Amino acid sequence: MIREANYQPPSIVASEVPDLSGEQATDLLKQILGSLNVASKHWVIRQYDHEVQGGSAVKPLVGPQGNGPGDAAVVRPRLESRRGVVISCGMNPAYGDFDPYHMAASAIDEAVRNAVAVGADPNKIAILDNFCWGNTDRPETLGSLVRAALACYDVAVAWKTPFISGKDSLNNEFTWTDADGEKQNLVIPPSLLISAMGQVDNVGDCVTMDCKEVGNPLYLIGATLEEFGGSHLSQVMGLEGGQVPVVNTVSAKRTFDWLHNAIKQHWIRACHDLSEGGLAVAVAEMAFAGELGVQVDIAADQNPATALFAESNSRFVVEVAADSAAQFEAAIGDLPVAKLGQVTGDANVALTHGGESYLSVAWKELYEAWHQPLDWA
Repeated sequence: MIREANYQPPSIVASEVPDLSGEQATDLLKQILGSLNVASKHWVIRQYDHEVQGGSAVKPLVGPQGNGPGDAAVVRPRLESRRGVVISCGMNPAYGDFDPYHMAASAIDEAVRNAVAVGADPNKIAILDNFCWGNTDRPETLGSLVRAALACYDVAVAWKTPFISGKDSLNNEFTWTDADGEKQNLVIPPSLLISAMGQVDNVGDCVTMDCKEVGNPLYLIGATLEEFGGSHLSQVMGLEGGQVPVVNTVSAKRTFDWLHNAIKQHWIRACHDLSEGGLAVAVAEMAFAGELGVQVDIAADQNPATALFAESNSRFVVEVAADSAAQFEAAIGDLPVAKLGQVTGDANVALTHGGESYLSVAWKELYEAWHQPLDWA
């Protein structure tokens, strides 16, 4: 079958980075935590029997009370073995409004980094695709699909991460006639779900995202850029335009390999990937999952909005064991790793900007913002 495809990039204007007060940032953080793509899915998770044969090593919800969003699930297919299979996913359909290529690349990055965050070997990950698109008889619709497929090829080859299966659901459109007799057409946004399957040699070495111990330092791994296109901050603020997050396959692979080694060295007590909502959401989730406070400092030369809410790819927050911090820092080399702050014994998520107080909010308030929207009986 031969079909015509074309792709015309949408006209997107640049967007200025907002200048947020601490009070505004607190309110926006709660709004993002409560948005339906981020909010807790505990209502459906707790209905599903994920304890078949008792083989789950890392469950969908983690932390002392099982109230934190795990990055990936880990199961032991053979109960006589300590080896585990890691299952994770990634999906960023809002990025497709800017460029299906970067939407697809970001979905792969998210799925892989979720698997790496719990301890999966980045060199032993396989992925699956699930394309959901409109009517590909239209050249422009098929063109956007081709552009997403090109990203799948480029990232998979760069990371040697094979696609082993997948699913395509095309022509997801609904046509009806309105009261005036005019035909209307509703088309889903171009969407790509990536699922990843990884391996761990010993499930006892897996890491979860909840904060573990007072006094342990926190570090940000990965570069933060002014990438707000399609971000949750843009959505809750009604912003338009901006740079969509892109994937640097070379630096991302180095980051994944280095973090995997740090986890194998048992330096890492907690690890959480940065995705929807950026750093602010990741730190909040780590705090309320572990029921501990955190103190984080944003450098004086950084715009708080960028530092807290940009959704740049290939990033993690890690909690490092205090007695391993020196080894961890000595091994960093030229990787983009910065010390953020530490886990505290109080009840707040506190952020300073250049050493000056910026915001402080109880982790229980943030938990309620995240937990309440889908807390159905």
